[in-house]
Amino acid sequence: MATLIRSKLSNKLSNAATAVSNKSQAKVSGMFAKMGFQAATDEEALGFAACDDLDYDHRQGMQMDILASEEMGGEGSGDGSALEGDSHYQRDGTGPPHSASKDGGPTNELTEVRPKITAWEAGWNVTNAIQGMFVLGLPYAILHGGYLGLFLIIFAAVVCCYTGKILIACLYEEDEDGQLVRVRDSYVDIANACCAPRFPSLGGHIVNVAQIIELVMTCILYVVVSGNLMYNSFPNMPISQKSWAIIATAALLPCAFLKNLKAVSKFSLLCTLAHFVINILVIAYCLSRARDWAWDKVKFYIDVKKFPISIGIIVFSYTSQIFLPSLEGNMAKPSEFHCMMNWTHIAACILKGLFALVAYLTWADETKEVITDNLPPTIRAVVNIFLVAKALLSYPLPFFAAVEVLEKTFFQDGGRAYFPDCYGGDGRLKSWGLTLRCVLVVFTLLMAIYVPHFALLMGLTGSLTGAGLCFLLPSLFHLKLLWRKLLWHQVFFDVAIFVIGGICSISGFIHSMEGLIEAFKYNIEE
Repeated sequence: MATLIRSKLSNKLSNAATAVSNKSQAKVSGMFAKMGFQAATDEEALGFAACDDLDYDHRQGMQMDILASEEMGGEGSGDGSALEGDSHYQRDGTGPPHSASKDGGPTNELTEVRPKITAWEAGWNVTNAIQGMFVLGLPYAILHGGYLGLFLIIFAAVVCCYTGKILIACLYEEDEDGQLVRVRDSYVDIANACCAPRFPSLGGHIVNVAQIIELVMTCILYVVVSGNLMYNSFPNMPISQKSWAIIATAALLPCAFLKNLKAVSKFSLLCTLAHFVINILVIAYCLSRARDWAWDKVKFYIDVKKFPISIGIIVFSYTSQIFLPSLEGNMAKPSEFHCMMNWTHIAACILKGLFALVAYLTWADETKEVITDNLPPTIRAVVNIFLVAKALLSYPLPFFAAVEVLEKTFFQDGGRAYFPDCYGGDGRLKSWGLTLRCVLVVFTLLMAIYVPHFALLMGLTGSLTGAGLCFLLPSLFHLKLLWRKLLWHQVFFDVAIFVIGGICSISGFIHSMEGLIEAFKYNIEE
């Protein structure tokens, strides 16, 4: 009897020691794996994530061995076969499959190689977002803000660069070893984490609504600017601005049949290069009239009624936060993200400031909402045609993104979807899916017809969604998720940005809405 008790105690102690040893090896292996070293044994290859499952399986095997030894009642069975079975189970992997192979096959998540982008490629994408054709409205912002408008161009660049960095910081949390681990993938994930546990999906819905509004308003702006540019390029033709907008929308109707952006993406680089050429042409013309620049027109006073609209225009020209999490996640060296944000926003600030100031000095009080309308007729027609082509080729990008968000939210959200799937089993678009897309195209046309004011729409979008996505939400999320680790000056910056962003957003939204309502009433009466 004493021998049996001694044998059971010896088995328990040996198995417990083996469990502790294996668990420690798995943890050490996990730390080395995170640093890029490859594990040496099969047990270590399970990694840190499988440690709990490994320990649980071992305990189950240990209990089964003890029961078997008790049933056999043999003196040597518990001492030899049980321990040998444990060792065989742990090291040779002949027992039940571990968590790494629960799906019925080997997992390649750790060895999967995905194409990554360099910091220069990421910077190019950010530059495309914040140096688009909407910079054509910045001289109009200087018209109503003077030197304060120039200061806001610099201020918005600094704030948007900072909020982009803190938004990425919200994607990470520290693990047991004090290492930063990426636990979230998107803006929506960050918003949901801030609203959990009471409202786990409320934040994601708010971000999705803001994203849809911004994307749809961007589509409307492309239609508005196309009609405006064509009307001002050919003023002698008996075609109104509304008719040009209808013609532009007819050319955009095939967007409703898009399944992917492969065909459109081929023109993205050409459009970007064309836009830089257009900016150079405008600046070259302005420099040719440098002797006539009206420096006395640039003052420190502001137009109280129209300057809040200018704030929205400036903020909207810097919006890129919505896709920064995805961009950072695809970088080969995420540590270079901060440096990339610095030089892209510094370059954007310099180019936007120079473009806005030089254009305003050239035309002063005659500066129009779209600065190319101030060019001489011959140059204007050529430049505007290129801009219209760029606008029409740029329209499918935000349109397709808006359609994707709508389809995933209302049609493809599993059992929680409000409507049937837009696609059939063969991948073809169903009738209601096509109807949804056509309705969205027609809606952008109606908005462009009844509110054909580029600056008002741009100011409204910047005040409503631009300030929210670039100023308010990043600072709020940063305070909510990382407030215990923030220094006092970081808390001060976040609170200041939230307050200033809120004031600018509310004032710009009110004044933009007043202008849009007046314009809408005027067009209805006509």
